[in-house]
Amino acid sequence: MENRFFEGSLILGIDHGYGNMKTRNTVFKSGVITSESMPTFGTDVIEYDNKFYLIGEGHKTFISNKSMDEDFYILTLAAIAKELTIRGLRNMNMNVILAVGLPITWIQSQKEEFINYLKKNEHLDFKYRDTRFVVNIKDVLLFPQGFAGVTSIMDRFTGSNILADIGNGTMNTVYINNCKPRPDKYYTDKLGVNTCVLQIRNALLAACGSVPNDELIEDYLITGKAEVSERYLAIMEREAKKYVKDVFSKLVEYEYNPELMKLYFIGGGGSIIRHFGDYDPERVEIITDICATAKGYENTAYSCLMINARRGA
Repeated sequence: MENRFFEGSLILGIDHGYGNMKTRNTVFKSGVITSESMPTFGTDVIEYDNKFYLIGEGHKTFISNKSMDEDFYILTLAAIAKELTIRGLRNMNMNVILAVGLPITWIQSQKEEFINYLKKNEHLDFKYRDTRFVVNIKDVLLFPQGFAGVTSIMDRFTGSNILADIGNGTMNTVYINNCKPRPDKYYTDKLGVNTCVLQIRNALLAACGSVPNDELIEDYLITGKAEVSERYLAIMEREAKKYVKDVFSKLVEYEYNPELMKLYFIGGGGSIIRHFGDYDPERVEIITDICATAKGYENTAYSCLMINARRGA
């Protein structure tokens, strides 16, 4: 995908996840540690407003409003810096239009607040890995989370479909009928990947008296493999399968019927469904590109801006 500009501003999509931040070309953990001085360990550091922020250590704790603290703002700076570096644009004074999203169920109550949160400083001057970045935030456009990630394949969504976007903190479910989302049938549940991680931790602690670190559990859920004993593996597999059953049970609550509709999974939780789920691959599709939503934000933003420009011409 080529860089997309609108009136001299780069359109940059960012998917603000509780587990991982995603852009078109990057994925990194949504962890932030604040320090008054340069951290002794770690190189992924943002220097901004006379403070230092170590990026990627752990995950962001689930909060129902992403504007409640400064973490997602700092993570946005990191996402911008990482993406500009990859695109070879880091030494330029860049005008940027951010394309972001929220669950549909949160948009009505949080859209304005989240946009203002990301626009609060139009001119940004910060350092990432000792490289200076000068960025002007020209606008912030916000779209429905999850749905944006399938805009490029929307022609597949004929008939009745369900899209389940499983992130680290939440699962967002939307009905898509004949290529159009139904905003009256959109649900947000705290049933993300972290729920599965916690279930595995609790089960291992109860049965074995000790637990591996969360990174090992997360890698197991992504790959289906782990260098632990058979006893640990058996418990981890059992809990992962139990989590998948909970996901499908929740979808059934929302009137999912595999004989009448197709089911699509997007987001990091898709790997858990793939490794530990029992489903018909002809009726269930797992979208494996974890950056699909961030790319979708860029595509949708560009299309909307071009349409509005033609209408105003």
